Amino acid sequence: MLATLILVWVQSSQESPELRRYPACLVTPGGALRFELELSRTPPESWKAFFVNGEERIPVPRVEFDGRTLVLDMPHYDSRIRAEWKEPRFVGTWQKRRSATELASLPFETLALACTNLGPPPIERFGGRWAVDFETDEHTAVALIQESPVLDDVRGTFLTSTGDYRYLNGTRSGPELTLSCFDGAHAFLFKARLQDGGTLAGDFWSGNWHHETWTAKRDESAELADAFAQTKWNGTTQLADLRFPDLDGKQRSLGEFAGQATLLVVFGSWCPNCHDEARLLKELDATYRARGLRILGLAFELTGEFARDAGQVRLFAARHALSIPYFLCGTADKDEATKALGLVDRVRAFPTTVFVGADGLPRAIHSGFAGPATGEEHAKLVRAFEERIEALLAAAPAQR
Repeated sequence: MLATLILVWVQSSQESPELRRYPACLVTPGGALRFELELSRTPPESWKAFFVNGEERIPVPRVEFDGRTLVLDMPHYDSRIRAEWKEPRFVGTWQKRRSATELASLPFETLALACTNLGPPPIERFGGRWAVDFETDEHTAVALIQESPVLDDVRGTFLTSTGDYRYLNGTRSGPELTLSCFDGAHAFLFKARLQDGGTLAGDFWSGNWHHETWTAKRDESAELADAFAQTKWNGTTQLADLRFPDLDGKQRSLGEFAGQATLLVVFGSWCPNCHDEARLLKELDATYRARGLRILGLAFELTGEFARDAGQVRLFAARHALSIPYFLCGTADKDEATKALGLVDRVRAFPTTVFVGADGLPRAIHSGFAGPATGEEHAKLVRAFEERIEALLAAAPAQR
């Protein structure tokens, strides 16, 4: 079969990189997890970098490059890439803090070129909506896959009961499909093979610490379970019953905020879906604060070390310019979070958002968050949040 290759870029042997987009990868147990690294310099020596996953372009907060050593630091995730320029590519390591004692590490490298097949369109088709069963998930997930009618490029995401797998980008080759994403915190790699009956059988790797299998079948009507119906209030605990330290270590009662409509947001600074929600929370705060809505951030962090965890939450707040009260409530374990929160039957997802009336009683609880990568699903979630906030405000006493 005749094919044409498009060379995205090949580094010359005399120059160091300046305004370039590199095909890049992390080496996982499942193989190469591909994304793109955009690296540019504004004279004299101010470097910028972005991680690119399909249509998503994520800025790297701190970039250093001295012509030999490249450091890409994502302090809000306690995550960084350190690589050496070994002509004609970068070779190094990505490391991320996962707990007080665990530091995950994967090999990182950029590639000399990327190629796209412009030959006849692939025979097998993967585009559409799929009902997905993950090995470790009791709930059915949904895959949304988009493919080019000519190229082998594929984009999409997976929606689950705890959130989405963000902007995935990849390729198809014959009956095989590959999708991946690297956002500085999560390293996702999905592989699947089309079966004779038209179903998919695949594997999913998250970094080098998690692997499971999954299957899928086409279903244009596939839907997730109602995220407002999964987690329940325990029927007794009220806002005034909750006490947590703020980021300065002062114990405070959330009863201070009784008497007005409130969103309690159970989150972690380490959680990309929580960062997605934070962008919406900023918009909601700007729209509804003057009408009486209060948003409170209840953080469950990685290490249990107060100073470190409080610092990570401050980085989270600064990154989103989200000026709300934050509280440090425990570690990022769902069972521990359930016990510490003492409000719901079970914390099933980070984030979990509790809609509390002016009387201090929960009115609705939403598990997970469908981010912008999910398209219309995200738009539906935004409308649902707004409708419930309007209902809370309508029932609250008038603000003086």
